Amino acid sequence: MNRIKACIASIICTIAIFQSFAQEGERAFSFLGLPTSTRANALGGTNISVIENDISLVFLNPAALGPEMNMNANVNFLSYISDIKVGSAIFGKSIRENNSFAVGVNYIDYGDFKEAINGEVIGSFSGKDIAVNGVYSHMLTNRLRGGVTAKFITSNYEDYSSTAIGFDVGLSYYNEDREFSAGLVLKNMGSQISSYDDKRVGLPWDVQLGISKKLNNAPIRLSLTAVYLTQWDFARVNEANGIDTSDDGFLKTAFKHTILGVDIIPSENFWISAGFNPKVHYDMALEDGNKFGGFNGGAGIRIQKFSIGFSLAKFHPAATTYHFSLAVDISKF
Repeated sequence: MNRIKACIASIICTIAIFQSFAQEGERAFSFLGLPTSTRANALGGTNISVIENDISLVFLNPAALGPEMNMNANVNFLSYISDIKVGSAIFGKSIRENNSFAVGVNYIDYGDFKEAINGEVIGSFSGKDIAVNGVYSHMLTNRLRGGVTAKFITSNYEDYSSTAIGFDVGLSYYNEDREFSAGLVLKNMGSQISSYDDKRVGLPWDVQLGISKKLNNAPIRLSLTAVYLTQWDFARVNEANGIDTSDDGFLKTAFKHTILGVDIIPSENFWISAGFNPKVHYDMALEDGNKFGGFNGGAGIRIQKFSIGFSLAKFHPAATTYHFSLAVDISKF
């Protein structure tokens, strides 16, 4: 119990310290919210409560990391929009019985751009964001695990650059007898160290809460994830993008704070998942002909030492994104 109290106290102190550096309403490095797991992407874009031997889920909740992921590695590739590419890689190692650590990297490559002056092309440049992650987790009780991720983030656009330090703090609860799990994550607390100009801003920080429950007599697991808990009304954000949200009532606004997911798990070696993200759906439904925004799906299979995953989603009216992952249990070689 003392460990749990210490963990909660650390979370409160961390929020107070690192959010004090950020200016209200301004955020940088939004790529940190892009999918880094095919499983979570298939479940609606993010999931912090599912308990699986899938180390890519550690990007979403550091408390998902456990000894069962010892010597596991995972790489992800997401074909985003146009020639924008998103990727990640992570490797985990257990330390004694109750401790684990992992190192990972996630990035976005915005592609090449033409550099022009007065309409004359004089060259080209590229833009990239990269985050290097160090993760540590510890078993607090038989059912409760805590974890923390430290991130060093760098961004380069032509001659402009920025660096930042960020942290995720998470808890994961799992009752194996009831096949019920829950997660709580404080994501992307921190601020820029160096900025593109003279004003430093914070990271896209969020508080997320999720639950997952497997049905008693069917290979089906349902998940509900609450997101964007650091704000209620989306009107201020959306008005900046020219979107009218004047008709949003209480229920619609609350619905936009949820993500719904369902897993079909006929065996430990195969899964099919689908998810629905209401905020993405409503935001993108403003575009004519775009009726499938917010609906995600995917599947995965494990063959001996290897696991392969695939998911697809529509994050932009102009394109469907395809997400691939490959995982390997190095300890089995």
